[in-house]
Amino acid sequence: MTAMHTPTEPLVPPRSPGVAHDLRHHGDAEVRDAGADLVDLAVNVRAGTPPAWLRERVAASLGSLAAYPDGRAARRAVAARHGLPQECVLLTAGAAEAFVLLARFLPPPGSDAWRDGGPVVVHPQFTEPEAALLDAGHRVERVVLEERDGFRLDPARVPAGAAAVVVGNPTNPTSVLHPAPALTALARPGRTLVVDEAFIDAVPGERESLAGLVTELPGRTVVLRSLTKTWGLAGLRVGYVLSDPETVAALARHQPLWPVSSPALAAAEACCEPAALAEAERAAERTAADRAHLLGRLAEFGELGQATADPRAPFVLVRHADAAGLRERLRAEGIAVRRGDTFPGLDARWLRLAVRDRATTDRLARTLACLGVR
Repeated sequence: MTAMHTPTEPLVPPRSPGVAHDLRHHGDAEVRDAGADLVDLAVNVRAGTPPAWLRERVAASLGSLAAYPDGRAARRAVAARHGLPQECVLLTAGAAEAFVLLARFLPPPGSDAWRDGGPVVVHPQFTEPEAALLDAGHRVERVVLEERDGFRLDPARVPAGAAAVVVGNPTNPTSVLHPAPALTALARPGRTLVVDEAFIDAVPGERESLAGLVTELPGRTVVLRSLTKTWGLAGLRVGYVLSDPETVAALARHQPLWPVSSPALAAAEACCEPAALAEAERAAERTAADRAHLLGRLAEFGELGQATADPRAPFVLVRHADAAGLRERLRAEGIAVRRGDTFPGLDARWLRLAVRDRATTDRLARTLACLGVR
């Protein structure tokens, strides 16, 4: 029996009435200019980072600032970390730059490549990929996953003729970890499959990652990674792309000269060393335990519905009838949480909460009880 495809929603470029969600809103807006006393559950960067040893490595690189950045050592380190040739690695100024490069790399809008429709973005997910595609003039189509299905990916919902598909894993903000077979089912000749794995290093064992398969799947597979979340490097801007050598070379042609700074290169190299990888794995295991504690405390409040039966990322998505009001009341009590209505596929009932240590979670639970949440 032939699978039925759910109709996708075409979009027009930004600032048009056709775009209902604020794709440029990110969690940092919830805490900007708020002062040090605000408990940050809005931004998904691991608390207490970067560690001292990483700060020291970055600081040690400052003596070389007079020289132009040389990314060869960092590129080799990333390649070795994933068991890939270095030609399969492109270093970027964070994963956000990679989305812009991909939007420019794809065939131009209006070309024959898009005769069956524009690039597909699977939502709800991080909004920057769609924003970058729109800025490049692409007519984006959305495949919106359903709450009733736990926001899980069904590959049959993606149009068979889509020349490009973007999906997150684990997905921000739903915290769903899609099985690798569901993702590889999207790979096919003539298609560019982009998998945003910015949070995969917060999953113990990096389960379901496609990083090692970028040269093995049909079509073109592009995996994006970030060092921001686990290592607390949002201000340094460092990430990378994994793909086949031809794609990496083509993406690199869209970069300016020396796109990644020497301190960022030093951080990338350091975070790929065996001791760092072991520390990241321990951090992922702690996050899993802290997330279980958070879920247990949230279960005390029947008014808070959880979107994902088995969340696997360092954040959880919850539903409340008056989420906007609750968000403001929490903020008045010194706790910032991320609004969910800026994500396509979600509305004003949703909030995203970062996983923190048990003491912080217990403070959240006490505050919810004091606010009358039941």
